[in-house]
Amino acid sequence: MQKGSISVQTENIFPIIKKFLYSDHEIFLRELVSNAVDATSKLKALARRGEVSGEIGETKIEIILDKDAKTLTIRDRGIGMTEEEVLKYLNQVAFSSAEEFLEKYKDDASIIGHFGLGFYSAFMVADKVEVKTHSYKEGAKGVTWMCEGDPEYQLEENDKSERGTDVILHINEENNEFLEDHRIQQLLDKYCKFLPIPIQFGTNTETITEGEGEDAEEKEITVDNIINNPEPAWKKQPSELSDEDYKAFYNELYPFSSPPLFWIHLNIDYPFNLTGILYFPKLGNNLEVQKNKIQLYSNQVYVTDNVSDIVPEFLTLLHGVIDSPDIPLNVSRSYLQSDSNVKKITGYITKKVADKLNDLFKKDRENFESKWDDLGVFIKYGNISDEKFYDRAQSFTLVKNVDNKCFTVDEYKESVKENQTDKYDKIVMLYTNDPDGHDMFITAAKDHGYDVLVFDNVIDNHFLQHLEYKLGDITFVRVDSDTIDNLVQKDEKKESVLNEEQETQVVSVFEALDMLAGGNVTAKAMSPEAQPVTITRPEFMRRMKEMQSLQGMQLGDMPDSYNVVINTNHPLIANKLMDEKDAEKQKDLAEYMYKLALLNQNMLKGSALTSFINKSLNFLK
Repeated sequence: MQKGSISVQTENIFPIIKKFLYSDHEIFLRELVSNAVDATSKLKALARRGEVSGEIGETKIEIILDKDAKTLTIRDRGIGMTEEEVLKYLNQVAFSSAEEFLEKYKDDASIIGHFGLGFYSAFMVADKVEVKTHSYKEGAKGVTWMCEGDPEYQLEENDKSERGTDVILHINEENNEFLEDHRIQQLLDKYCKFLPIPIQFGTNTETITEGEGEDAEEKEITVDNIINNPEPAWKKQPSELSDEDYKAFYNELYPFSSPPLFWIHLNIDYPFNLTGILYFPKLGNNLEVQKNKIQLYSNQVYVTDNVSDIVPEFLTLLHGVIDSPDIPLNVSRSYLQSDSNVKKITGYITKKVADKLNDLFKKDRENFESKWDDLGVFIKYGNISDEKFYDRAQSFTLVKNVDNKCFTVDEYKESVKENQTDKYDKIVMLYTNDPDGHDMFITAAKDHGYDVLVFDNVIDNHFLQHLEYKLGDITFVRVDSDTIDNLVQKDEKKESVLNEEQETQVVSVFEALDMLAGGNVTAKAMSPEAQPVTITRPEFMRRMKEMQSLQGMQLGDMPDSYNVVINTNHPLIANKLMDEKDAEKQKDLAEYMYKLALLNQNMLKGSALTSFINKSLNFLK
């Protein structure tokens, strides 16, 4: 038996490794399985070059749990190590101090896999680590290396005859969770699901049928529980994959999810290596729930699902996989490091997505429009947050009206500019965020020859303001923000059938009502066909409140601001209300019209709504 000290020029690197090297103890399994994959991949490469004698046989990796012995073993049938290689790769963590080492290499992508650091993550969870190995080289002898988490190690020959390496972890008390089957299965599913070598964890029982007809007999057989898919879809060429293959892989990534709208297959080898598949999911109206669904891999090793440093913010709504050995990671692979490659990758992904969307729009506009309710979220988000995407997206950014017809922004401007250009030479784009709730306003706008768009997504408030800023010659006005004659401001003015004194009297009748806080009464001469009382919500104040609400801010206790506009030319105002001599009946009539207007804006609630309904029923009686 040989004894010695691991070459660490400090009193003890192990506490430093345990505390600082990895942000999460569970990473140890990823590192050790990745080492086993590397050893197996090297063997296959050597065999292809004819440098391994005979058949290499089965090359799966086994994860073996022994609760009684409190051990977890990672077994590979890769190249193994000679005694000389064990001394070289496992013992030479040689630096002037652990602190200097970590400081020097924490930002260096090339550190991964060097100096046995991945291997030393084992000491985060184990009191003792044994390595039993046998090299593929002819004449090599089996070697066992053992260390108990300090610079002392033991090295001796063993009788292992099979090529490959067993790394045996004697799990310590505080990490007993890693002796549970479900915990190991969870980690393998998370970190090793797409590694390129089959990984077995235990066995499963399957029922098979032997024979046919009356002679058929069901038998139970034991099969290996292979936890990974060594050849995931993103590693294949698009020409090898059908639509069903892409959908099946999506289901593999996100079981029980709705099928994606479509996908983009990434495949580039210059000026960096990157493969992957990005899926456009059906989003609905909840942005936050959908984020952090893109998984980042480095050579099929799972790294993270926080890809905000490589994927533009708006594309974090996409789902899928990105795999690149060129994305720089720190020593623990936990964090991305910013460099020029990352910026190039970000730009590439943005361009690829924009090109795909443009291609879909040009090839099949009808199909593109049918998916707009889901696609629009991505595209609007991209317009707002990414200047380059905005420039590329103008040809396929759509707006949709209440009749379900879609237009590009330029098409829509051309369509409405004749009727909807105001006195300031701005094209007024009318919109609703609630087509059912705003039906009266929409009908009035259509009767006036106007068109009304639908913007009912949480992101639309930002999107409208962004378009106003970028284009300069348009303004968005919600269809209930003013009276119909003033939605598109012109210099025209209608004559009132009431004189100034009568208008003042009408206003005073309404002002005497028990109104909701924030109401402001005005009299206005409009068409006799327009509503007698209209409640409008001024665009500017409403937008401010909505924006602040979206950002989780409050405008103090400021109530909703709204206008109660009295149409002095409507017969119910000009005749019935003005002719009523009984003050109480006059008040009742005014209150009834006011509450009808509130009801139309969904502002009549609680006891006020109950009282109004009862009064209406009594009126019918």
